[in-house]
Amino acid sequence: MGTLQNGVSGWYARLDRCLDNREQQIEIWLTTWEKSLKTFQPIAALLPEDWPTLPANLLTDPGHVLDHLLARHDAESDGRSPRGAHPTPPRLADAVICSEMKDNMVNPKKPVQQSNFLISNLPPGFRQHVEQLNLPKATQDNEVDDEAEQQAVEANKRTLSGIPLPVADTATGGGLFHARLIRRHADAHEDADLELRKEDSRRLFSNIQLLDVNPLVVKSTKTRLLLESIRHELVSFGPETPGKISRKEMEALLDSGVRQGDALQGDWPWDQPPELVLTNPPWLRIKDRFRGMEDGSQLRKELGEQLRSLADNGTPRFSTMRGNVNLYRLFIERSLQILNEGGRLRIIAPDSLLREQSSHPLRELLVKHHGWTHAWAIEEANLLFPGMTQGVVVLGITANGEAPVLNLQGPITRADLRREGEGLSSRVPVFELKEEQWTGWARDTWAVPRLPRDRVERTYTLEVLDRLAKLPRLSDEEHPLTTNKRQVRVRVGEIDQTSHAKSIETWVKGKRSRPFIRGVHFSESEDGKVFIRHPAFRTDIPSRASERQLAMWVGDNHPSYGPRLACQAIVNAHQERRLRWAVIPQGSVLGNSVNHIELHDDIQSRLMEEHSDIETGLEWLCNHLNNNDLDEWARAWAANNNVNNYELEMLPVELPDSFPQFSSLVR
Repeated sequence: MGTLQNGVSGWYARLDRCLDNREQQIEIWLTTWEKSLKTFQPIAALLPEDWPTLPANLLTDPGHVLDHLLARHDAESDGRSPRGAHPTPPRLADAVICSEMKDNMVNPKKPVQQSNFLISNLPPGFRQHVEQLNLPKATQDNEVDDEAEQQAVEANKRTLSGIPLPVADTATGGGLFHARLIRRHADAHEDADLELRKEDSRRLFSNIQLLDVNPLVVKSTKTRLLLESIRHELVSFGPETPGKISRKEMEALLDSGVRQGDALQGDWPWDQPPELVLTNPPWLRIKDRFRGMEDGSQLRKELGEQLRSLADNGTPRFSTMRGNVNLYRLFIERSLQILNEGGRLRIIAPDSLLREQSSHPLRELLVKHHGWTHAWAIEEANLLFPGMTQGVVVLGITANGEAPVLNLQGPITRADLRREGEGLSSRVPVFELKEEQWTGWARDTWAVPRLPRDRVERTYTLEVLDRLAKLPRLSDEEHPLTTNKRQVRVRVGEIDQTSHAKSIETWVKGKRSRPFIRGVHFSESEDGKVFIRHPAFRTDIPSRASERQLAMWVGDNHPSYGPRLACQAIVNAHQERRLRWAVIPQGSVLGNSVNHIELHDDIQSRLMEEHSDIETGLEWLCNHLNNNDLDEWARAWAANNNVNNYELEMLPVELPDSFPQFSSLVR
């Protein structure tokens, strides 16, 4: 959390000002790190004099600085801002690793101490009560078959320190996961026999598989893992010594275990499939690639065509490509193909994957063809990844396995991450999502709801999900509003604000002034009532207020619409409600930051039969759409801060029994 607050992000910007060649930055950093290990001097004392002063909290983890430098290099080479580059926090990597480790066999487990306290010493009343409890005898937690585990070690399926082998990363970055594995391995062998440690280290380094498409990343990762191993006294600078393998041998093992290649388009270059993949792939849509290049558009088109045409044994390699394809989805599918059957994938991704419509095919693949066992939900991701505005999820999946339930853990805070046990604090709430309940809530989309951490709030959310899931959705044929098989539809506002910018001006009152309604015009009163705060309808708006800007349509006359029921399409991060519905007065023009309900004439006729006019009928419907339970439902299924048409059409809008179903009217 502290990197932004302590000025660390500013250090990278200052470094860019004195040396803007990122490859040289990385080379100098790695060279200085090695010199620091050889001379036992702090890195800060050995850096070039013109480099900015290194903040104190960057001194202890040279590898994390490398991660930042590589992330900034990767962002800039794609035409993105380096300020948006977020390397994986080591604390999160440690917790993820911890959740997949096997038992440590370096030091034998201590037997459980049996109490020498005798029940006969208790008073008769207490003794009788304790005997009724029938307490079990103390046993060793998580007992394992030591003989089977020892055989797995000898077969190079795991290390004595508990690391499953082979262990891979399909999008290496800077090799963070393997660097943290090295640290964990060294800690486990701290008091072990030196030859045992050396043998187990050789076993580990002979079974690492790291692949990245960028040659600079591959070169830097090899150096980083070498230096991490030297730092943790697993490798010597020179020849082999007690407890340490030689530098020459380590470099040969790294040449074999860290390679350049494209995990998505190429073949996996190792013969043995991995047992564990730990990765944080690029969170990048194909349409955002190559932005800094002249022929970027052509390169994007070619990349999309290449990925869609890939096939293995006549079957498309990527079965879940849909919409604006995001690379992390492809890395999930590809990693599961690479893994050994029953192997584990732990992958960090944006939490929109859990709920967005375009990730539906991927979620279905995880449920139907693999064992999706865990989802760690980290909503306040900016406390882990400084500057990040979206949530994060860590998926746990067994390749070609089965999972009776999905363990939804979270919301997780930074303070919940652990380096022992299962990687998370026992305070983190866990919800077991079973298939029957899951399909009842999300139908066939396999979307995963957002659940509050507070126990009372969570109970309320679960009650809302259970109750509203039984109702028909707004656009269903079975919904009470459907008339003559004409369903409700949701449309985006008719004016694209970017393409029609010259036709939208600051509000000036006049006979021909037409109100232009944007998302910013939706507001709430103190008692929670939603209303349109537009200068055409209110006189209390200051002259410089944002609601007056871009509030008047002066373009070619569009058809004059009657009153419409509309919803804000972009949610402000600070507003409590997700759904803000309001009736838009006749003659208004809607921008594309507003969605509106399209009602067929038959549906409008029914509303007017029940009410004096269409506007009164829309106000009645608006009150039901602004229902608090419905808003809670919408927040639980929100993929991001955009309220899209599909989401609104799938709302389980509850209408009172006094509004009859059309089928009963016909009868």
